[in-house]
Amino acid sequence: MSRPRIVIVGAGFAGYRTARTLSRLTRHQADIVLLNPTDYFLYLPLLPQVAAGILEPRRVSVSLSGTLPRVRLVLGEADGIDLDGRTVHYTDPEGGEGTLRYDRLVLAAGSVNKLLPIPGVAEHAHGFRGLPEALYLRDHVTRQVELAAAADDRAECAARCTFVVVGAGYTGTEVAAHGQMYTDAQVRRHPMRTGMRPRWMLLDVAERVLPEMDERLSRTAERVLRQRGVDVRMGTSVKEATHDGVLLTDGTTVDTRTLVWCVGVRPDPLVESLGLPMERGRLLVDPHLQVPGRPELFACGDVAAVPDLTKPGQYTPMTAQHAWRHGKVCAENVAASLGIGGQRRAYRHRDMGFVVDLGGAKAAANPLGVPMSGPAAGAVTRGYHLAAMPGNRVRVAADWLLDAVLPRQAVQLGLVRSWSVPLESASPEVARVPGRPDAGPAGSAGSVGGPGRTEPAEGRQGGEPAKARPGEEPAKSQPGGESAKSQPGGEPAKGQPGGEPAKSQPGGEPAKAQPGGEPARKHPGRPGADGASGKRHRTSESTRPRPAHAPGTSRKAAEPSAAPKPSTGVRRSEAPGGTRSSGRTRSPGAPAPTRSAGPPADPGPEPPPNQPPPGPDIAPGPVKRTDGRAVEGDS
Repeated sequence: MSRPRIVIVGAGFAGYRTARTLSRLTRHQADIVLLNPTDYFLYLPLLPQVAAGILEPRRVSVSLSGTLPRVRLVLGEADGIDLDGRTVHYTDPEGGEGTLRYDRLVLAAGSVNKLLPIPGVAEHAHGFRGLPEALYLRDHVTRQVELAAAADDRAECAARCTFVVVGAGYTGTEVAAHGQMYTDAQVRRHPMRTGMRPRWMLLDVAERVLPEMDERLSRTAERVLRQRGVDVRMGTSVKEATHDGVLLTDGTTVDTRTLVWCVGVRPDPLVESLGLPMERGRLLVDPHLQVPGRPELFACGDVAAVPDLTKPGQYTPMTAQHAWRHGKVCAENVAASLGIGGQRRAYRHRDMGFVVDLGGAKAAANPLGVPMSGPAAGAVTRGYHLAAMPGNRVRVAADWLLDAVLPRQAVQLGLVRSWSVPLESASPEVARVPGRPDAGPAGSAGSVGGPGRTEPAEGRQGGEPAKARPGEEPAKSQPGGESAKSQPGGEPAKGQPGGEPAKSQPGGEPAKAQPGGEPARKHPGRPGADGASGKRHRTSESTRPRPAHAPGTSRKAAEPSAAPKPSTGVRRSEAPGGTRSSGRTRSPGAPAPTRSAGPPADPGPEPPPNQPPPGPDIAPGPVKRTDGRAVEGDS
């Protein structure tokens, strides 16, 4: 008799805890498969410290294969679930497709950035949900301060060293607090014009900072921010965003090159395609985390609306404190349903309090309901994070010690470009790179290209538009029915950053040596040695074709067009003790751009004036904007 198979979709707080607990309970009595687009669990609460240069990225990334014994890791993003056939269809990082059969399915796909219908935000703002976004923000802030220090024009200097953060919840507050300290330390080594210093703004429609916390702690956090020079504006948000600044709801115009979007999250749209009962975008489950009428289907974390037994009639909030504990209960109930261990029980948990790291020795916390502030709260906050992390504790503590005695290294590596981290991305934990079947350099599913735009993706806040490159061969079709020639995201020409270098380019390397690139003969979606011109298909179970999906269970190729309704609250999906949860596993498919094996073709006709030209984030030299003014490159 074959062993039952348990498939877990997502390795965020809920999915990781489920896999770890099942590994201990089943003990080789079941096959556990974890489907995730990355090979690490991201401890999101410490992500602001990565953006501020305190921690290295690997410190907050816990290896899945190294910490989950007896769990098989499958790299990929779920894009369709056949409930009747009990199969999950996914796409791997190289464009191959596979199918996983299951006896029990746990949905822990996490959440994505929540967008509001505000003009220009999707094009000019960046979120803060994954490592690529944190690394981009650190590079971008460093670059803006360096360019501001070298600028001759006082207005340009002021715009470059102004940073706007929208959302005064846990994420936005920590980003602004750490960001102000980081830029202040940087200008001590790169002095700016007389009387000028970096300016951070924190905006929110709420009445106070950290509305989820005790009012006294909220006042403490706001006082710390204002003492450091952060411009805190409550009851104010962004009305419109442009490449050169933002228009606020109070009528004020702020010139800036940086807009960080931290207004909250929404459940992964994967669950919407199942056609099952929902509650505000979350899948309805019973107190045992089981979907009614589907005994083989469980859900936990941000995608599950779990009844709060301590508050009848309400559901547990989308915090990682709940997601982490969802995972343990879910694993026990899954094992009990298979009769291989664990006891079936309902989920019941009270909040243990929240912690907010304000940088340095400052923090705001209320562990077990006891309000604390100052250095004591800072010690409790860091101690809590060390205890909550499932790995890398010694390395994190070592980085904190080194940061206390040594100056931070303020350098921009340029590894993540602005078009690699679009705000509306369905997979914020995976950076868009040239050559991926689901994303081009500046367009595809989840990218920022679209009709009516006058700036390319890299021309968002902090990026500069680049000319269209000759020799591009766009994909045959684009999402939304637009002509391929009018869409950004075409393959960059040889010799341009992010594409294949020209043979005469100094220091040029073959395409296969480029980050994110592969030889044309091996790339999915391009003609290869075997003569296939379509996307590769690989099945992990058998060679049979992809099973037919039940009506309503197939994932759409793009995000839902309806934008979520604005909310006066800024409830945040936070980590244990008031921090963010994650676990993204979905990526809409999109056709891959093709590229000719021969030399670049002659430049074609200029693109329409209302369409942005594709190109890399860092231009090789002076470029021209659509308004005719010459600007410098992105680095």
